[in-house]
Amino acid sequence: MSDSIQQLIQRLQQFADARDWGQFHSPKNLASALIVEAGELLEHFQWMSESQSRELNEEKKQQVAYEMADVLLYLIQLSSALNIDLLTAAKKKMALNEQKYPVDLAKGNSRKYSEN
Repeated sequence: MSDSIQQLIQRLQQFADARDWGQFHSPKNLASALIVEAGELLEHFQWMSESQSRELNEEKKQQVAYEMADVLLYLIQLSSALNIDLLTAAKKKMALNEQKYPVDLAKGNSRKYSEN
């Protein structure tokens, strides 16, 4: 990945500023747009079997990649609007998940559980 999140934030800001879209980019609207894009991503896998979803042809993979990019871009815009360092939040969340799902209890098991 050649672009940093900070570079993407700047490019997205310039893109929105040039179009005077900042007025529409409230956290609520960005979160709503993020969910819409996530739904569009999911649509590509609708009615596929597990194995089909693992073996996308190049055209379908490119379509999925663009939807994933839309999700990422809205997530980055939302984090910027709320002044949240997304990488720091992700690292903290991964540490919490490591505690919640220790290898010896979670390995090979998709069941959700909590020790609490």
